[in-house]
Amino acid sequence: ILDEPTRGIDIGAKAEIYGLMRALADAGVAVLMISSDMEEVIGVSDRIAVMHEGQISGILDKDRFSQENVLLLAVGKQPK
Repeated sequence: ILDEPTRGIDIGAKAEIYGLMRALADAGVAVLMISSDMEEVIGVSDRIAVMHEGQISGILDKDRFSQENVLLLAVGKQPK
């Protein structure tokens, strides 16, 4: 479980963290990342679970990733 793993660090360190996360995922290890940086989440995730009012409002697979879909789920609405 990684909570805001790249907050406040430089680009080189971010690349290293992303590489480690990808290596773990490729090895079959589940990686749960919590981040408020939507571009980062969309860029490194295989699936995105979005929460609204303390509950998971939806899970998006890679082919449905978009800022619009994430924001809709974040306010409790379902994407089209």
